Amino acid sequence: MATLIDRYFETLIERLQQVKTSQAAAIDVAAEVCADSIAREKLVFTFGTGHGALPALETFPRTGTIVGFRPIVESTMISFHRVWGDMGARQYRFIHAVEGYGRAILRSHRLDPADTMVLFSHSGINAVILDIAIASKELGLKVIGVTSLTHSWAAPSRHSSGKKLFEVADVVIDTCAALADAALKIEGLGEPVGASSTSVTIAIAHAIVSATAEKLVARGIEPMVMVSPNTIGREAANTKNDANYEAMWRRLAAR
Repeated sequence: MATLIDRYFETLIERLQQVKTSQAAAIDVAAEVCADSIAREKLVFTFGTGHGALPALETFPRTGTIVGFRPIVESTMISFHRVWGDMGARQYRFIHAVEGYGRAILRSHRLDPADTMVLFSHSGINAVILDIAIASKELGLKVIGVTSLTHSWAAPSRHSSGKKLFEVADVVIDTCAALADAALKIEGLGEPVGASSTSVTIAIAHAIVSATAEKLVARGIEPMVMVSPNTIGREAANTKNDANYEAMWRRLAAR
């Protein structure tokens, strides 16, 4: 008989296989859009609220990622792990539903119409994500939405536009995650456990970054890749990564 641990990994593998089978074409299109921006010396911004911030953070600068991806990190959007005190769960629960805050975030970043915006949101219905998606489109950016269509179809929008992320994005990648995310039932427990959307969205994020690198190489452009300093070649890795940081700063300084 399968244990809960077996069931969890089987569920996660099933989700990843679903994404691989059904979303590879969308991921390929997303990578093409990202490569267009990076080839033009522009940026690919990544953003999410709550757990959606985690795949956004994975896109740069960590081993195997490339210069050109630029996470937007808002402390109010990622400090949901604090159950009390400053910037805690209750503040996050309030602020991510406040319309107008996403536009305020974007005003702190000098966006270019040739940039790309990648948004991670399980539900795709909340105000801040929709603010950023709609405002990015208004500025001329291509928007890539990574979201659960199952959840989005089943839940009403919480934005005055009445839109959901998949209805605004130019490219939609479905995480194939369940409505409530957690999908494992335990006898004697009312609520399911075993969320999988974060693991899947992080895999999608790295698939986008990796495919973008491949497309740049195919265009004759060598992407600048972050390498691990935790090897025998630590100094060489640090030198290479420092050059990557300088290249990113040049892109930012040109704004």
